[in-house]
Amino acid sequence: MGPTSHRTSAPSEVEAWRREAQGALNVRDFRRAHVLCTQILQRDAAHADAMFMLGMIAVEHGNFGKAVEVIRRAIELDGGRPEYHAQLGRCLIALHQHQEALLAAQGGLALDPVDALTLDTLGVVMVRAGMHAEAVDPFQRAVNRDAGKASYHYNHGAALQIVGDFPAAQAALRRALAIEPDHYRAWSSLAQVSRGALRAEDVAHVQSLLKRLPAAASADDAQLHLHHALAKYFEDVGEYSKSFQSLLSGKVRKRAGLDYSRAIDQSLFAAVREVCAPSFLTSTSSGSESSEPIFIVGMPRTGTTLVERILSSHSDVYSAGELTNFALAIKRATRSPSNLVLDVPTLRASHSLDWRAIGDSYLASTRPRTGHTRHFIDKMPLNFLYAGFIRRALPNAKIVCVRRDPLDTCLSNYRQLFATHFPYYNYAYDLLDTGRYYVQFDALARYWRDTLGDHYCEVRYEDVVNDTEVQARRLVDFCGLTWDAACLNFHENAAPVATASSVQVRQPIYKTSMARWRHYEQELAPLRALLEEAGIALAPRSS
Repeated sequence: MGPTSHRTSAPSEVEAWRREAQGALNVRDFRRAHVLCTQILQRDAAHADAMFMLGMIAVEHGNFGKAVEVIRRAIELDGGRPEYHAQLGRCLIALHQHQEALLAAQGGLALDPVDALTLDTLGVVMVRAGMHAEAVDPFQRAVNRDAGKASYHYNHGAALQIVGDFPAAQAALRRALAIEPDHYRAWSSLAQVSRGALRAEDVAHVQSLLKRLPAAASADDAQLHLHHALAKYFEDVGEYSKSFQSLLSGKVRKRAGLDYSRAIDQSLFAAVREVCAPSFLTSTSSGSESSEPIFIVGMPRTGTTLVERILSSHSDVYSAGELTNFALAIKRATRSPSNLVLDVPTLRASHSLDWRAIGDSYLASTRPRTGHTRHFIDKMPLNFLYAGFIRRALPNAKIVCVRRDPLDTCLSNYRQLFATHFPYYNYAYDLLDTGRYYVQFDALARYWRDTLGDHYCEVRYEDVVNDTEVQARRLVDFCGLTWDAACLNFHENAAPVATASSVQVRQPIYKTSMARWRHYEQELAPLRALLEEAGIALAPRSS
């Protein structure tokens, strides 16, 4: 877990304590490790390894703020250790301090690390900081140094998928599975990396693995990933009923173990409407004057990445990816006590913030990745909840809300394997919960359309697919840009894509995802009834 000491001048007794502390840390005997590190520092206050190990103990206890403080002290004592910088970056990511984490990772890479774990950690930090293309090299070097670790190949494969090298991504994921055939995340990633990636023998292995999984809650994520892999395979071969059943089997067990209540989502939507009353939206208090940001929002899996790729193919536009920066700027300014970035107390406390300061803080937090083009795109779908707040903080920013057929929207969210540690998409573990969430989203989107004025624009996914040039020109014009023909060749855009659409948006426009719900019409009947009861207009049933 920790480093191997380079301190040749340490007394033999101190070195013995260091080795014992390292051993205790490796077997998670944190109490013993802490005692020994303290003992070392009493003898030698400048012992960087002991200080670093204290930082790692703090990491293991989830105290990342303390860990940052201690690891920075270790770096002051010995700044030439790449693993110190790597772990500092890891802690800063946990604290949502992405700028600082990126600097830490760059500092570690500049020291030319050779340890595989350090290289892999640096790659992970780069990915979390949004530097996906830059992460490929440390991941490649990690597998070169230690080809026997499945997790290194998995991380390498995920990075290759993001940058669009799908054959290499498949090969890396296959190498991970050759080492660890039960690596469930590798199975779900392999299924998604391209059409037909799974073979019949793969399906047999995944089905066998599911039968061997224990009933304990610790296996919930494994069965979720494996069932999603099967669902993708069955859809690829046209067995839609089996695909839906696989989704249902994977999600029911995970949903049962979640502390999720649809009332929580209802309260969030209500709080947004409560704070963003018309009087709030039309307030004369000024926000940041910048027109740099273009926010692309909407329900996930509705074409937001497609719209992003069209606009970011313009020479004056850079895509910064899905940023949490705006939500974090509000959270930090309100100083609300919860450990959730988005919750009702935080939303309500935001009513009287200094919105110019919020806008300026948001912009500063996106640097240095942004600022080198006239505009940048922030494609965080959840920012649809913040559209009114964005209007106050950045009144010159553009907001594009992407809409899609309601049934396709709900189905695509239900089909998606969202990050299991991200609670804001927990509605997607149940089809009807997804429908209820959509009803609330639809009402809020209509409210924004009616109140946010000419800096807010809706675009329909189906319109983009059916008449790409007309919609692309409309979007470019809305953003105040001159026409750039590259916007029609978005599939040639080489920039990384860190979303579930990473494969699809590297192809020319295709229509096979439109009206996908018709493949699952029987299974979606309860969803249709729920949406119709809520007054949502739907396409007619198949004849």
